[in-house]
Amino acid sequence: MEFSSKLLENAVYEMSQLPGIGKRTALRLVLHLLRQPEQQTYHLANALVKLKDEINFCNNCNNISDTVLCEICANPKREASIICVVEDIRDVMAIENTSQFLGHYHVLGGKISPMEGIGPQDLSIIPLINKVKEGKVAELIFALSASMEGDTTNFYIYKQLEGLTVKTSTIARGIAVGDELEYADEVTLGRSILNRIPYENSLKTN
Repeated sequence: MEFSSKLLENAVYEMSQLPGIGKRTALRLVLHLLRQPEQQTYHLANALVKLKDEINFCNNCNNISDTVLCEICANPKREASIICVVEDIRDVMAIENTSQFLGHYHVLGGKISPMEGIGPQDLSIIPLINKVKEGKVAELIFALSASMEGDTTNFYIYKQLEGLTVKTSTIARGIAVGDELEYADEVTLGRSILNRIPYENSLKTN
């Protein structure tokens, strides 16, 4: 792809580094921004800089937040002893959209994936286990995607909980195997949360 401007080329290159954005799409987006009022482009750039500089991760659940505690953990109406274990912020948003879960979350920040070089030490697993050891958790709900990596992560955490008093459950498999939670429709995901089953039962059927 030939560019008449080095500035344009640099902008297209940076835009194409975003997931799912090829160079042609990046060029279309950059040219669109050039056609917009100057102030609108500055607003976008400023929002991205502020996001990077000022975003926080909740001290309790590792969710993305503007403050030390996210709105979910700070809400006294939520049941803090029931924790839904998810991969990332997109899963929190997907489950919250169902309005069927009123507990807290724990965001792992990924799934165990040896192929990608991601091990248990790279995820927020130890803080989760510590919460259970402190007696703060009555139930852990495993809500990772129904994939080999998701099942591996669930099982690893389950084994770390041996000898600890905590109920473990997993969302019902209304979600197709291999599907990500963020793409599930709200009704199916909501039913999967409500109809969750003991985690031990899921091991017997695998």
